[in-house]
Amino acid sequence: MKGEIKFRLVAFVTAIGGMVALIAWTAHISWKRTGELRENLTAVQSESFQIADRFQNDIWELNNLVLKYGAYHEANDWLTFERASKALDDWIDIKRPRLTTQKERTILDLINTNYDSYMLAARDIADKVRSSPQRATPLSEFTAFEEQSQRILKFGFELAIAHRESMDAFLADSKRSLTYLRFLLLISLAFLLMAGAGLAVVVYGELIAPLRVKLVESQALVERQEKLASLGMLAAGVAHEIRNPLTAIKAWLFIQRKHLTPGTLEHDDADVIANEITRLERIVKDVLLFARPSEPHLATVEANAPLREVQALLAPQLASTGIHLIHENGTEARICIDSEQIKQVLINLVQNAADSIGQDGTITMRARSSSMRLAERAGETVVLEVADTGKGIPPQVEKRLFDPFFTTKDSGTGLGLSIAARIIEKHGGALQYQTQVNRGTTFGVVLPRA
Repeated sequence: MKGEIKFRLVAFVTAIGGMVALIAWTAHISWKRTGELRENLTAVQSESFQIADRFQNDIWELNNLVLKYGAYHEANDWLTFERASKALDDWIDIKRPRLTTQKERTILDLINTNYDSYMLAARDIADKVRSSPQRATPLSEFTAFEEQSQRILKFGFELAIAHRESMDAFLADSKRSLTYLRFLLLISLAFLLMAGAGLAVVVYGELIAPLRVKLVESQALVERQEKLASLGMLAAGVAHEIRNPLTAIKAWLFIQRKHLTPGTLEHDDADVIANEITRLERIVKDVLLFARPSEPHLATVEANAPLREVQALLAPQLASTGIHLIHENGTEARICIDSEQIKQVLINLVQNAADSIGQDGTITMRARSSSMRLAERAGETVVLEVADTGKGIPPQVEKRLFDPFFTTKDSGTGLGLSIAARIIEKHGGALQYQTQVNRGTTFGVVLPRA
């Protein structure tokens, strides 16, 4: 009897040990796989659409240079075009090995082939300009060049679609991996519950629960990146459809303004049109910046440095409306940031504060040290604060404060805070705020301390 009990005890302990080993192995593989998915997702996100977007933007810039050269006959425009076109040609050769699918490489080869025809059409325009330097080149002479431009831009758009297909394949693989890992965890949990409630509580509390949270976060991250990829595709399509007619409008406007006398009603109308074109380009730029923000170029600076620069930039403008922009010297801690991107965030927060105040008020900027949990780790942080004496944020607005395209301003795009939050996220930080109606609002940019 004792031998049987001993055998059962040994078998029970062995079974528990085996289940613990299985759970530990599953947890280790799951954590490792989750980390790999995060790294791969970041890599795919940074590469996705960048090649196609860079190519399309460069072609649009080259088109503008050719149109300007045809309108104004400035030799510097043609020299700039030749340098930029040579740089783009070299860049295409460099980027080809980085493409991950055969379809992308095939499309890039077609782009490379048609790029030569595009350059021949551009040089034909240059020859016509040099043969008739005294007159503006009529738009009818740009027909062949426009056809080559549309053809090569079409291939650029197809390359963006191929990037999207590559992204979809990666996301599908990620979802399958996450589903498999979840299955293993559930099986391990079932065996653990059969072994004993006590051990189940310990293992679930120490291993399973945190891991499930991690899997849910990874699933949410995959779904969020899928939505952003779709938004990036939409933004690329919008830019493709809007910028082409904008280029033609700008070309016509350049030509017509040469014949208008400054100070006349017609010249003033042309200025209004030019300003509206610039506004359209800004809206397209904001949409693209929200969809795919650029990676920060980090450098270690004093925490008060960006605050001082923003004060020097905006204080004179705000003083005209009776708003005092104050910088209070605070911590001397240092932070690792992209100064231009953080200044963009601070300028947006200051302008929002000024809009909330209207006239006669105070905006205070300060840097202070703090301890906060960022990226699942507690550590020393620095908070860049922008506090105002404005009207505060109403509860109905506060619920949608960070929603893209939501705005209470007549001329706003509703992307300012969304872009700011994504920039700070790229820095490994967080954007927080405190508000009280009719008392004011304080926004805090929380960043890791260097």
